[in-house]
Amino acid sequence: MDLFSEQQSSQVELAEGAFWLPGFALPFIGMIWPYLQQHLALHPAQKMTTPSGYPMSVKTTSIGDFGWVSSLRGYSYSATNPANNLHWPTLPPVILQLAAEAAQAAGYTHFVPDSCLINIYEPGSKMGLHQDKDEKDFSQPIVSVSLGIPATFLFGGAKRSDKSIKVPLNHGDVVVWGGPSRRFYHGITTIKPDVHPVIGAQRINLTLRKTQ
Repeated sequence: MDLFSEQQSSQVELAEGAFWLPGFALPFIGMIWPYLQQHLALHPAQKMTTPSGYPMSVKTTSIGDFGWVSSLRGYSYSATNPANNLHWPTLPPVILQLAAEAAQAAGYTHFVPDSCLINIYEPGSKMGLHQDKDEKDFSQPIVSVSLGIPATFLFGGAKRSDKSIKVPLNHGDVVVWGGPSRRFYHGITTIKPDVHPVIGAQRINLTLRKTQ
C-alpha cells in the first residue's frame, strides 16, 4: 500500500476497521488549541513511570471522566489525577464533537468517549508498539488526533511480530480503529526535530476512548 500517494484522499483504509483521515481535525483546531493551552497550564503533563520502573518517553495528562495512568502497579484508568488527587476536567464539547464525527466518518456511530489521553512528544521521544487493552469496552473504536510536528505512526496487527504499516501523520490528521483491528499493535517512531508554526516544537496526540 503506497500511503504517500493516497494521503490526499479523505480517508485511507489501514486494515479492516482502521482508517487514516488526513486533515480531518483541521476545522476544529482553532477551538481545541486554546483549550489545550489553558488545560496544560493548569494540569501540566508529566512523565509517568512504567511498571518496569522507567520514566515514559512522553509526557501525559488527561481529560474526561477517566484518565489513563501508569505506575509500578501497572496501567489503569483513574477518575482522579495521581499528581494532585483532583478529578480530571470534563471533556469539552468541541473535542467530543470531533471524536464523534471522526468515528462516524470511519463507520462507527454514536461514539461518546469518556477519556482523552493527551500525550506530548518532544523531539527524540517515541512510543513502542503496544495494544490498547486496559479498557472494559472493546466494542467502541479509538480516535487518535495529531497536532503539531509530524510523526510516523506504526500500525501493525494482532501480534507484535506482525508487519507494521508506516503512516506519515501531520497536523490535523486523525486515525480511527476498532472492530477487528481494535486491539492491533501500534506505536510512534522517534520524533524528528521540527517546529510547527502554531503548536511549536512538539507533537500533541489526543487519544479518545470509551473505557467503561
